[in-house]
Amino acid sequence: MRKISPKTHYDVIIIGAGISGLTSSALFRRAGLSCCVIEMNSIPGGSIQGFKRLSYRFDSAIHWINNCGPNGLVTRIFKIVGKDQPIAKEQKRIRRFVCDDFDYLITNNPEEIKAQWLEEFPKDKKGINRFFRDAKRLSKSFENHTYLSRTMDTMNLFEKAIHGLKMLKFVIPFLPHIRFEGTEGVEKGLRRYFKSEKLLNVFASESDLLSCLVPIAWAYSKDFQVPPQGGSQSYAEWLAYVTEQTGGDIFYKTLVNKIIVENKTAVGVEVDHRGTVHKINGKYVVAACDAETLFEKMLPSDAIPAKLKENLSNAELYASAFTVALGLDCPAENFGLDEEIIYLADPKLDRKDLGSGDPHKSGIHVLASSVRDKTLALPEHGTLTLFIPAWMDMFNHWECEMDGQGNYIRGEKYVALKEKVADIVIDRVESKVAPGLRKHIVYCDIATPVTHLRYTGNKDGSMMGQRPGKENYKAKVASYKTPIKNLLRSGHWADLGGGIPIAIKSALNTTLMVLQKENKAVFKLLAKYMDGKTEIDEVYASGLLTPYDNSWKPVATPAQKTILLREKRELEAKG
Repeated sequence: MRKISPKTHYDVIIIGAGISGLTSSALFRRAGLSCCVIEMNSIPGGSIQGFKRLSYRFDSAIHWINNCGPNGLVTRIFKIVGKDQPIAKEQKRIRRFVCDDFDYLITNNPEEIKAQWLEEFPKDKKGINRFFRDAKRLSKSFENHTYLSRTMDTMNLFEKAIHGLKMLKFVIPFLPHIRFEGTEGVEKGLRRYFKSEKLLNVFASESDLLSCLVPIAWAYSKDFQVPPQGGSQSYAEWLAYVTEQTGGDIFYKTLVNKIIVENKTAVGVEVDHRGTVHKINGKYVVAACDAETLFEKMLPSDAIPAKLKENLSNAELYASAFTVALGLDCPAENFGLDEEIIYLADPKLDRKDLGSGDPHKSGIHVLASSVRDKTLALPEHGTLTLFIPAWMDMFNHWECEMDGQGNYIRGEKYVALKEKVADIVIDRVESKVAPGLRKHIVYCDIATPVTHLRYTGNKDGSMMGQRPGKENYKAKVASYKTPIKNLLRSGHWADLGGGIPIAIKSALNTTLMVLQKENKAVFKLLAKYMDGKTEIDEVYASGLLTPYDNSWKPVATPAQKTILLREKRELEAKG
């Protein structure tokens, strides 16, 4: 049995090897601070981890990504880590809306769908033009946001003033649309633009007006990307590689029992690795993990104010998901599928029904990852992933029992239920999007909120933590700092909003907060770089970063390995 051998002391201990925790570890090592990462799973990735079955690799979590293009925030931060980062490709076909009444495709040129709608709905000409005009204004604002990622916690008074003015300029185009939220609000907001019920129905699933405008804005900015070769897991594999190559430690299959607190200061952690308990000392602890788990289970009961715990308990979360991953015996292209996400829904239903998680009514996202990335399946095969929103308390907590520690016990009822729900979802997709799908399924994997909880530790299996919204902002449920000195938060629980950019931005900021105290020279250099006052060449030329040889190579997928084996056998047969 493999054992872990932690060092006596680390500058930083990081809890969680998701995208945020690993970005932090790679940045800390490049900045010269010693660090280790504690991860409960056997592989890195957290919410972005993929999985392998047969000759397939499933990219299980990512629908699309933003800010990963050549000039994006994520790319800018990753350049600090290394020159060998996985490269995301621009997504050209973005989202397709399918129902009985229409089939519309949003591309990276929104003028195409705009022209189509102007021709189809001449009475809505003025509204359509205003809708796309407002989206374009948001797009211009997003393009200036890259250099506004640094938290004010690391700024002086002058920097805060300038940052505040720039943020105000960024926010102004959004202000006319913010008030249109909730079922009545979004419908009222859309009716400012459209009279046609068909156009209103395109956005039937959205819960606020900005959710309708922002994707169009991103499309104008060419800011939709598909994950790099090998899927989103490649980001985690690369960051883990850089961390270890530069001297950092990652301990897998290791649980944090508690954070050790002395004089209201975090000084280390106690962990359990395969039944063996280790005490690991550190000057700082960065918790890139679920906030309630951190405050309720890892810290002394009196360490966190009761009001903060209450606010976290009541915070509105992003939904979890019910996910069906299908391995096909034919390319997904055979069903007319392409790189876009298909949203299949009945817009005649109420918005609440479309987002309810009811498999008969919920909108379904259909994603053919193998069309985007040919390494995920053999040339003669394909993959298909189906998503609907889901919550932990559905179906009597997914027919699970609870043990004494509050863990969900998955039994026969759980298996039967998830197979029943999967059948409903597959039938709907086969009926409307992919006729004849069932006879081509050779592998099926089903995930529920219980699954997502088990692999990520996120409360209720939430995909992206706490939702941005008035109540969550008011309750201050997200923050980098904690009441415990030298204990910082990172990831989706530290910054409101979902997706890779938010997680990586939070990692950058917790790293800068530590560096401001522990390595002022590197802090000033990276702060200057993130503020857009210098470029990466100056960062590299400074000589302040820990050397890294940019030697990472993508891990071969099962399909790639099979193809290599085939080629080897063919050569042997000829020889």
